[in-house]
Amino acid sequence: MEYIYAALLLHKLGKDVNEGNVKKVVVASGAEVDESKIKSLMASLKDVDIAKELESASLVSAAPAAGASADAPAAEKKEEKPKEEKKAAAAEGLGALFG
Repeated sequence: MEYIYAALLLHKLGKDVNEGNVKKVVVASGAEVDESKIKSLMASLKDVDIAKELESASLVSAAPAAGASADAPAAEKKEEKPKEEKKAAAAEGLGALFG
């Protein structure tokens, strides 16, 4: 994962995303370098427009994130009702114990 982050960081900074620069970023982060992973990443990124891919990825991921946050309050409301019912039932049980 650190190799992908290194490539994204280099892209963000406007630097050339190549084996040498990715290796420098990974070394600077304190991680051990695996040359085969760097070569594999560079082969995967060959002829890929990173900016275009990031733009299309952010558009796709934005819709589910908005939908998930809209569903979260509804899920919280559903969870609150059973808790209230449990508290009421527990209170009734205690009342029976003490008459």
